[in-house]
Amino acid sequence: MFAIEERDETMKIEESSTRRKNKILVVEDHSHIRQILALRLKELGYEVFEAETGLDAFRQARATVPDLVLMDLHMPLVGGDEVMAWLKTDLLTRHIPIIVATALLFGPAVDRAIAAGAAEVIHKPFNFDALNTILQRHLPDPSVV
Repeated sequence: MFAIEERDETMKIEESSTRRKNKILVVEDHSHIRQILALRLKELGYEVFEAETGLDAFRQARATVPDLVLMDLHMPLVGGDEVMAWLKTDLLTRHIPIIVATALLFGPAVDRAIAAGAAEVIHKPFNFDALNTILQRHLPDPSVV
């Protein structure tokens, strides 16, 4: 009986070690919001990278090549739509889905985000279960190594 339990436990460990964590780049200029998002996403099992500015986001995306970018639309200096344009024209990052988070419900900024290549626009404040559902819709299957 114990041998079966040990074998089952060994299989679970081997299975979990072959699972790859999806990588998410969180881009948010407000540090407390960025930290809460990062913490919550880590709790959900994602590998998380953070960027505070648009330029930092572009650099981080090129360095880490995440599976998805979760980006605030409004940032100082370089806005989210500009960063998306950079990411979508770069050969290394153009395949990465970008989810835009904004407090705006509609308007030219949301239209520009969609035109720049946002895979989806979510509205703040958001519920983490709904956010996770949206992320899973755009992320690759983590069981594929």
